[in-house]
Amino acid sequence: MTPTYVFVHGSNGNSFTWAPMQRELALLGHRTLAVDLPGHGFGAGFPAAYQAPQDLGALATAPSNMAGVTLADAVEHVAGVVRRAAEHGPVVLIGHSRGGITLTGVGNAVPDLIDRIVYISAWCCVDASVGEYMQGPENASSALNDVGGILVADPGAIGALRMNWRTADPTMLAALKTAMLEDGTDQEFLAYLNTIEPDESLDAGDERADAATWGRIQRTYIRLTRDRSMPIALQDRFIKEADALTPDNPTDVRSVEGSHVGFLMRPQEIAGILAGLA
Repeated sequence: MTPTYVFVHGSNGNSFTWAPMQRELALLGHRTLAVDLPGHGFGAGFPAAYQAPQDLGALATAPSNMAGVTLADAVEHVAGVVRRAAEHGPVVLIGHSRGGITLTGVGNAVPDLIDRIVYISAWCCVDASVGEYMQGPENASSALNDVGGILVADPGAIGALRMNWRTADPTMLAALKTAMLEDGTDQEFLAYLNTIEPDESLDAGDERADAATWGRIQRTYIRLTRDRSMPIALQDRFIKEADALTPDNPTDVRSVEGSHVGFLMRPQEIAGILAGLA
């Protein structure tokens, strides 16, 4: 039977960013859908102060509709989508970046409904928490360590992480481009920034791979070798720890030369890999 490819976006993202990938897979004859996690997509909050002209003072205090949204909410939502998709045949569940945390939770929750799980330079926590991985030596070179100034509100006060992607600060924009899309043009980078959302959930959870559930699912990890946000050393640590957890079910590892989000704009190579998994 023809599989359904279910896509889960990363931090501050939404289903819309998967459109080029879905188009490419459709042209290769495959059925796809992209999920908006709770509080994302048309459910995202865009404070009036985020628009132009911006009011940074008001932006720092405006309430967030991501307040109180948890990783458990995201896992439950995607598991529900997987249940419906599985009624029509096999499911390949794919996630990018922070979306990998949700993937692992769904794999733990409904392993019998997922035929393959695919991480694209995504978090795949096995031996440690997200915070512990972030403090580890494999993440020391992440260019995200240089963009903390993109935060424009006290997370504790608004109950969410709020980023001002519409900043006019040239130094910050250059640092963000290095972190996200070093292999893209300035125009591609600005276009990408206008597809993502200011607010993200505070709760990354502590979802770790469970050998008894998640460990039964076939998995693929697509390494992005020029990723400056998720260093290749951290990607490789995830793969190594996953393989140690389930030695009888090793990771199918693929490598693609590219930045953290460049494949979203130029999806042909990864679309070909995904099509081959069917």
